[in-house]
Amino acid sequence: MEKKNIAIIGLGGVGGYFGFKINQFNDKQNQFDITFVARGQTYDVVRENGLTLLSPEHQDSITKPGQIVQTISEISTPDLILICVKEYDLEHVCLNLKKTISPKTILLPLMNGVDIYDRIRKIIRENTILPACVYVASHIKQKGVVEHKGKAGKLIFGKDPANLTEDIDWIVQLIKDSGIDSDFKENSFADIWTKFFFVASFGLVTAKYNSSIGTVCNDTIQKQEATQIMLELKMIADKKQIDLPYNIIGKTFEKASTFPPETPTSLQLDINLKKQNSELTLFAGSIIQYANELGIATPFTEKIYQELKQKIQELSTQISL
Repeated sequence: MEKKNIAIIGLGGVGGYFGFKINQFNDKQNQFDITFVARGQTYDVVRENGLTLLSPEHQDSITKPGQIVQTISEISTPDLILICVKEYDLEHVCLNLKKTISPKTILLPLMNGVDIYDRIRKIIRENTILPACVYVASHIKQKGVVEHKGKAGKLIFGKDPANLTEDIDWIVQLIKDSGIDSDFKENSFADIWTKFFFVASFGLVTAKYNSSIGTVCNDTIQKQEATQIMLELKMIADKKQIDLPYNIIGKTFEKASTFPPETPTSLQLDINLKKQNSELTLFAGSIIQYANELGIATPFTEKIYQELKQKIQELSTQISL
């Protein structure tokens, strides 16, 4: 039986963690042909030394893929592609994928955001896309080296609502065999939205105040602002008939309280460390976009979006001075 080809695009905190586990499993079983896609120095390091994962889960911390390439066009006849890039790269990646994939290629985006599936579907109209979300505390320690702390990373994914009959049993089995903590569901959108309630509300508020997850939970004004964002999100989710858990706002704050109080968010770090790109559009932009499409008012999210855009502009002016 011909081996299936799997490609992992992006070797950051998410792609490095899940790509490592899949490739390490395949090192022993050799059931698949696996390709990593990485750029620049990451490509050089991984090609030379392999991908390193520093994690309490693994003693053997280096794995080498069968192939590593620098561009999507070099991927050969992929059956499954894990998209593990920053959201601001998504459209560019999809336009390149469109030239490379066949109708049978299945896409599994491991990214934050409630609009990821829709954004991919706008560009890649026919292929199977498995909606997913991940929970993993991992980051790039240095090029080609990913550090993971805390609990094992978790992947939640489900069937493509536009292609419910696609055979994806082999993907579910691959994830299990790779030792990845995972939940496969008929419909994974409730899980994706549940995560987004947390990352969007806490990301936007911590970015505005340059605060922490603990501060948002305990400061009256910041907690109120996070709640306002979640209330607007809930109106959108209800209109889209997303089956959210009961008391989603209370549960989101409960989840946040389990983090060390000083924990930052990625949006907060990106904006306040004056990085060129951030997930502001992913969080606030998608809320506003859905609200406009559905005829829902989201004045608070729009206000904080404008405040953060102004903050980014002021910080970039400081850099240029």
